[in-house]
Amino acid sequence: MSGVRVSPPVQSGMNIKNTEIMLTYIKESIAELKENVTWLSRDKAYNYMVMVAVFSIVFALLTWGIDTVFSRLVRLYFEQLG
Repeated sequence: MSGVRVSPPVQSGMNIKNTEIMLTYIKESIAELKENVTWLSRDKAYNYMVMVAVFSIVFALLTWGIDTVFSRLVRLYFEQLG
């Protein structure tokens, strides 16, 4: 033998107990969402979505602007060296 180790085979699939546990978890999660979660009204959810979209666009533009300024400063610095 050359000393090469081979890992033991990985068991594929789930056994019945794990499947039952998974199905119970999914059913309880759905029941929790239906019974105990307070959902926003459609208007409020729409307003929040618009606020997030506007903030994301403004943040992206600010990031782009700062990146542009820094890249020009770095380019100018290296042009002065060369």
